[in-house]
Amino acid sequence: MNAPATSGGGTPSRRGLAVVIGVCAILVAAWLAGRAAERWALSDLRRGARSAIGLQVGVLLAEMQKQASLPLALAADPEVAAAVGPDPGRNLLDRVDRRLAQVAAATGSAVIYVIGADGLTVAASNAGEDRSFVGRDYGFRPYFKQALAGGAGSQFALGTVSGRPGLYLARRIGAGTGVVVVKVEFDAVEAAWRAAREATFVTDARGIVLVTSEPGWRFDTLSAVDAAERARIEAGQEFGAARLERLPLHPVAGEPDMVRVGRGSLPAWTAILTQAPVPGTDWQLRTLTPVGTTVERERLQAWIIAALVTALAGYGIFALADRGRRTQARLAEAAARRAELESSVEARTRALRETNAQLRAEIAERQRAEAERERLGRELAQAGRLAALGQFAASMAHEINQPLAAIRSYADNTAILIGRGRTDDAAENAAAIGRLTDRIAGLTRQLKGFARRASPRREPVVLRDVVANAVELVSARAAALHVPLDVNEPDPKLRVLGDGPRLEQVLVNLLQNAVDAVAGRADARVSLRWYADGSERVMVEVTDTGPGIPEATRGQVFDAFFTTKADGLGLGLAIARGIVEDCGGNLILADGNGADTVFRMALIRATEAAPKVDKTVGAEP
Repeated sequence: MNAPATSGGGTPSRRGLAVVIGVCAILVAAWLAGRAAERWALSDLRRGARSAIGLQVGVLLAEMQKQASLPLALAADPEVAAAVGPDPGRNLLDRVDRRLAQVAAATGSAVIYVIGADGLTVAASNAGEDRSFVGRDYGFRPYFKQALAGGAGSQFALGTVSGRPGLYLARRIGAGTGVVVVKVEFDAVEAAWRAAREATFVTDARGIVLVTSEPGWRFDTLSAVDAAERARIEAGQEFGAARLERLPLHPVAGEPDMVRVGRGSLPAWTAILTQAPVPGTDWQLRTLTPVGTTVERERLQAWIIAALVTALAGYGIFALADRGRRTQARLAEAAARRAELESSVEARTRALRETNAQLRAEIAERQRAEAERERLGRELAQAGRLAALGQFAASMAHEINQPLAAIRSYADNTAILIGRGRTDDAAENAAAIGRLTDRIAGLTRQLKGFARRASPRREPVVLRDVVANAVELVSARAAALHVPLDVNEPDPKLRVLGDGPRLEQVLVNLLQNAVDAVAGRADARVSLRWYADGSERVMVEVTDTGPGIPEATRGQVFDAFFTTKADGLGLGLAIARGIVEDCGGNLILADGNGADTVFRMALIRATEAAPKVDKTVGAEP
């Protein structure tokens, strides 16, 4: 009896084995492709999270820095100091209340208030409101104790009156007669984080959540808080009745930067945890980027494509192997194969169309995310301009102190000279007092111009006058510290481009720093030299014989808020460099001979026909 014929080459058992092998190959290829797509998607999410967290840190830091200089500037205000003195009077306190309200409205501060040495508030920007701080006792607050003891203090806490969280920045007034406090709230920052659709929060050194896009997480902790720390928190009334619960974050095995987020009956979700430090603080900013939807979509796409490609490849191999074993049935089976192939191609085309649609949707989503990042960048630039206003106000307070001290010295000498009948010398002192008064008026005009966002002017100024005025401001302090000033006066005809009062401010800052550096040294000497380098530049150098600047910190001396002085703010050199660059020049720390410290300022030489340049980019009335 003849064996039964088969419809194709090979026995049924062989065909069944081939089918099983093909299915296994498709499954393995799909699994491998899914894993690769998952890793690619996670890597892309991590890159996006690292890029976004830098902008978020910048927005938070700008919000803090634009308020950082206010306490220092207000603590130097004479009326604020008088408010915590003996018998200030109701009229004075009312004026201080109104001024604090104006400053708070202009800078966006939540509240500004002045506390006496006994802990009682004497003036506040919210005076007259139902929840006024005036008369309230804040002597128990850590920021008050820190400022009174060390000159400055800060604390993030829940307001005992408003019930709103915020960062309190405090500064001591005078020798300890009181403290001025500025409260910063982060509602706008938290709203921007919520709009980004990612969970974002900031923790302090203890792991306690301070600022967050998730209101229910505020004052939760990354780890358990011990009993002693809880007692300190309750004594300072930092967080009200908060229970300091653990955050609902659970590590994912094998993925050190991934967590499961969920508490109790709430649905859990997986996210990438990204963190970055907030410069100048002990805070850490963290973001949680969801991974579920993105990873599942990429995995599904990879499964479909891998399955189709593997199926088509296996089918082609099987067709080639079976091709030599077929006879008359080959034509009919080929027709069936063509029909099946066309169906597969149609299915593959449909799947590719769906994949392309998904890719277009993903591109649109990324474009929206990029637009959001650009918007955050613009907000960061605006916040930087506001922070610069606070820095400039602190610089003005520092610079005004110099002419005030000189005026006092001239006034005392004038009284002595008049008593001795030396009227000519007394008249010369009176003229010097007038020049210093004009100097203070010029500084205040600069502050008003800065508030209008007006850029400084460039006009020809006599370099000799700039040097003489700066030396006049510093000479009294140098003489008191027994520091000789060696000044090479420029040619009276030599002029440079710039703003005269602001260039005087730069030289006063450099000379003052040099005098402080050499005070008390046996070989103390400060010199000012100028020379032309043969081109359009004029160099002015301030040299001192102090201990010098260590190599490790030379690259940071012009950074904002970097200082080596115990009571310094770290703004003088940063603002000085900005002034010189606005005038078209540059300011550098040059290499000195031996241990000498040399600051070199390069300015543009003004020609006889040099026109006045008034740069007012974006000026407002």
